[in-house]
Amino acid sequence: MANIKTNAMRILEQMKIEYNGITYNSNDGKIDGVSVSEKIGKDPKFVYKTLVVQGHSNTIYVFLLPVKEELDLKKAAKAAGEKSVEMIHVKDLLKFTGYIRGGCSPIGMKRDYKTFIDISALEIDKIIVSGGKIGVQIEMETSKLIQVCHGEIVDLTIKK
Repeated sequence: MANIKTNAMRILEQMKIEYNGITYNSNDGKIDGVSVSEKIGKDPKFVYKTLVVQGHSNTIYVFLLPVKEELDLKKAAKAAGEKSVEMIHVKDLLKFTGYIRGGCSPIGMKRDYKTFIDISALEIDKIIVSGGKIGVQIEMETSKLIQVCHGEIVDLTIKK
C-alpha cells in the first residue's frame, strides 16, 4: 500500500497543498467511517465522511460531516436551496463522482459539485477525508480543504 497516489493527492500536489496520506487495511470489509477512524487511530471527530445527494431539481450536492454524525436531510435541502434532497444510490456513486463507496473523496470528483461542510469542522485544525480509494485517507488543514472544495460551512447534522 506504500506510495499510493490517488487523483485527490495529485490535485493537492498540483495546488501545492500539504497533506498526510494515511493508509489502512480494508481486507476485513470494514470501510465505514467509524471503523476507519479506529483503524487509523484517530478520534472520529476529525474523520469526515463524504455523502452525495440529489436535490429535487436533480442537481447533485456533496456534504461532509463527522463519521459518527447523521446528515439531517431537511438542513441539507435548506443549505442547497432545494425543496428536498435524497441520498443517491450507491450504484450511481461512480457515475456521478468517479469514486466508489468507501473511497469517495470530496477532492477530484468528475465535476465540481456544490459542497457543504458541517460547522463542526471550524472547531478542528486538521481534517481527515477519503483519499479517493478504499484504504486511503487524507489528513490536511481544515481551511485548505474548505478552499479546495469551495466548501460552504453549514449546520448539517441531526442533533441527538
